[in-house]
Amino acid sequence: MTMEALAPPPPASTERTRYLPTIDTEGLTSFIPDGEIWRHLEETGSPDRSQVQDIIAKSLAKSRLDPEEMAVLINTQEPELLEEIFAGARALKERIYGNRIVLFAPLYVGNSCVNDCQYCAFRSSNPKVVRKTLADGELHDEIIALVRKGHKRLIMVYGEHPSYTPEFIADTVRLVYGVKDGNGEIRRVNINAAPLDHAGYRTVKESGIGTYQIFQESYHRETYEQVHPRGLKSNYLWRLFGLTRAMEAGIDDVGIGALLGLADWRFEVMSLLYHTIHLEDRFNVGPHTISFPRIEPALGTAFADRPPNQVSDADFKKLIAIIRLAVPYTGMILTCREPVALRNEALAFGVSQIDAGSSIGIGSYSQDAEAHKKSQFVLGDQRSLDQAIRELCDAGFLPSFCTGCYRVGRTGEHFMEFAVPGFVKRYCTPNAMLTFLEYLQDYASPETVVAGHRRMTAEIKAMPDSESLKGHLLERLDRVRDGERDLFF
Repeated sequence: MTMEALAPPPPASTERTRYLPTIDTEGLTSFIPDGEIWRHLEETGSPDRSQVQDIIAKSLAKSRLDPEEMAVLINTQEPELLEEIFAGARALKERIYGNRIVLFAPLYVGNSCVNDCQYCAFRSSNPKVVRKTLADGELHDEIIALVRKGHKRLIMVYGEHPSYTPEFIADTVRLVYGVKDGNGEIRRVNINAAPLDHAGYRTVKESGIGTYQIFQESYHRETYEQVHPRGLKSNYLWRLFGLTRAMEAGIDDVGIGALLGLADWRFEVMSLLYHTIHLEDRFNVGPHTISFPRIEPALGTAFADRPPNQVSDADFKKLIAIIRLAVPYTGMILTCREPVALRNEALAFGVSQIDAGSSIGIGSYSQDAEAHKKSQFVLGDQRSLDQAIRELCDAGFLPSFCTGCYRVGRTGEHFMEFAVPGFVKRYCTPNAMLTFLEYLQDYASPETVVAGHRRMTAEIKAMPDSESLKGHLLERLDRVRDGERDLFF
């Protein structure tokens, strides 16, 4: 253990207060047009081959699809055309992101919650969950445990409760950034928390966060109101416009998502596109990420065992490919909710980010014996980070812990300036290799070292010798081998 790891945790967070934002939705009108969505789905019920192929071609030209075009893909059932959709998604992902997969871990800070979401173990009426909020020292221990596994990127998750104020969230983020352990540190903290007002978002932004993520859960308003009967979350419009306020407050990277299994998945996927269009129309840039988790079993939560609109594996793979084609430049997150075999298969259809080595109990990374009683749901993929990385390499993917774009301001609209012409791959592949080599040098098992260097050799060989970037990359890789860290383009 290094001296840094032995040092006491940072000073305690400021005394906890309560945060009750002024929830004002007067004048707001939903940008999710229910009737229009159902009409598109009904009117495109029998797409022909040429129509589907033309839509795939538009996507491969790196143009976002319109809702009617997405509906055509959703209604495609012919096996040969479905394979063309999958092939198009694979090709588009390769063109824009290369074969890299960005890795992160979720870190649950607290599970106190005033909401009563019927599908969630954290709901206020669930007596089986042990309530816990990490104290500063406990959070410090969690970060040390994560860093020692090799993690560089986190998404910090908070229950929705008045005691999780913007100041509290900001303090925990600063604590995370302040923890060092040998060569290890967290370089990117994303947030999954309750919608805030403008002042709250500005407070959190000042702590140096990356993406602020809010899942609408269900965009179908009737369903939403049924499964969110009480609490801060019961206001549909306050949540729907949560990321609009975040961007108005200066947070330029936001993440949207729907919890699949509540309403018809076709409606939810169409709504994700309408949410994207809303943000593009308002801010000239869409969401940085889209998530599409399925409901999983949860402690003391019978609803989660029998979701009303459970999504089959076949439909799940199909919707992943369709989202990829519909929004070419948006990152897509596939989580450890899903079983290993399905995750491995779905990666090829356009996913760009996954969590790995995840544990979702409060305090679970530092070996809390009762962590399962503090978890939101049950994970389907419980592989270690090392094993997941090794299997990515064997499957031809390049693991990445890159945070370069965020460090030099390639975010929000600036990210699109680089992404649209295809420059993301030029930056991301070299930066992925630099961060992956750090992992191989500092944390990997002997088996993963072998698999990782084999992958690195293949990546370098694939770069043209005439490419000037190759020489600069080789020089920086040598510097990493000599002990330097945190190099990026």
